[in-house]
Order: sequence, then C-alpha cells, then structure tokens
Amino acid sequence: MERGATPATGAVSASWLDGRIIFDQRRWRCSEAELNWVAPAHLIVATCHGGTRRTKVTAGGARPHEGADRPGMVSIVPAGTPRHGIYEGADLVYAALWIDPELAFPGSGLPLQGGARTNAQDPLLPAVLASLRADLAAGFSHDALYVEHLALLCLKRAGLIEAPPPPTTYARLSPVTLRRIEEYIDAHIGGTITLGALASVAGIGTDSFARRFKATTGLAPYAFVLELRMQRAEAELARSNLPIANLAARLGFASQSHFTAAFRRRRGTTPQAYRAAFS
Repeated sequence: MERGATPATGAVSASWLDGRIIFDQRRWRCSEAELNWVAPAHLIVATCHGGTRRTKVTAGGARPHEGADRPGMVSIVPAGTPRHGIYEGADLVYAALWIDPELAFPGSGLPLQGGARTNAQDPLLPAVLASLRADLAAGFSHDALYVEHLALLCLKRAGLIEAPPPPTTYARLSPVTLRRIEEYIDAHIGGTITLGALASVAGIGTDSFARRFKATTGLAPYAFVLELRMQRAEAELARSNLPIANLAARLGFASQSHFTAAFRRRRGTTPQAYRAAFS
C-alpha cells in the first residue's frame, strides 16, 4: 500500500512486440510508501535523477538492501520474483525496461547467472536506458528488431540470461539461406520484422542466428534490415513523387519524423534534400 504518493509526471513510454518489451520513464514522489508485488516480467530499472531518503527492499528471499536511491543506481528483478519495499522521502525520475521472459532470446533457456539486485552500480545499463529515452522523447521510435537487440544486451548485462561461451568463429549462412532472408525482408519491409521471424526463415535457432548472420553479412540483423530500407527509400525518392509520409509508412517507419531522422543518420541528409538532388 502506498501512502502520500504524488502522481508521476513527465512520462515517456513505448512498447514493442504487442507489449512484450516495454520502456517506461516517470517521475515518482512520495513521503512514505510500502509496496508488495511480484515482477510479471524481467525488470531493469535505473534511477535517472533525484533519489530517496531511505530505501529498504527485500527481493526473492535475498538479504535485505537498505540505503538510499541515487542517480545511476540500477535494480534488477527477474520475472516472478516477489519484492517488498519501503520508501521514504522519494522524489526521483526512473527509467524501466520490462522484458517478457518468454521471448526467444539467445540463452533464454539457460539458468540465470544471478538473482535480484537493488541499487547496484553499473556504468552501461543507465546509459542504454537514457539513450532509448532520449530517442523516444525526440520522436525517434526504433523498430522491434532493434529493440530486441537492445533488450538482449540488457538481459546479458543484468545477468538475467546466460549465453554460452562464444566459439572462435561462426559458420556462415549459405547463399540460398541468405537469399530467403532477403526475400522475406523485402516482402515484409513495411511491417514488423523480428529476430525470431528471421531465424525461423533461416531454419536455425535464435541462439546462433544473429552471430551467423553477422559473420555472413558483416551487419547485425536490425542494421541489415535498416540498410535495406534505406536503399529502398533512395530508389523511391529518386524515381517517384510519393509523399514522404506515405513512403515512410510503406517502409515500416513509425512516422515521417522517424523516417527523416533515420535517413539523416544513415545518409547524412534529409529525404527531401535527397529527392531534390534528382529533380
């Protein structure tokens, strides 16, 4: 039960894959709160600004943590972990990443490396969450494939999945398999393309697909898909007068601004300027 809490303000939220990956940043203020809950998904949460006067948390039967929230601290809660927390004098902004444990990530079927942690120090996870939040606040909504890779990075860093030791080299995909993947991407260029779908087309598990794909193409799957979208965009901009907003939708971008930002990042100019060069 929470007492004396003030509603969160300045929220930034987004979800992908039908809510199986959720990002949420909010401000939370309360004079005193006591919370009992069970994590419905893997949770990685970082304190961005502000803090608490006192925090006492017990999670999953581990030794209680008592201290104070401070910027840069990270809490990690595996799915299904019961958590009891007491908070006093809270005024903070937090960023949270919720990840469905049923997603088929490489290593997701292996044992967890570690349990719940509260207010741990980590230089990478807060930076990743801050970068995602900045992109969303600027209207740059990443596609599902990119967010899957980001979520996988966070899960590995947080110890929520354990990947097997990588071999020295990875077998390349055959030309036939790569052609099937390219045909699938071309047929679904305007929709959602996921890591699991590409691995299924290749006929191999997600555990090895991303590594073998990069060994073959030199690019991660999400970067490869984005590059194909950029190439399609260049061709359309050069030969047609299709409105840029329509082209963005046709190529699977969330909005015209998302498309423009991605095109500028990859090509160093805007779609409008690129089209003007062919006029």
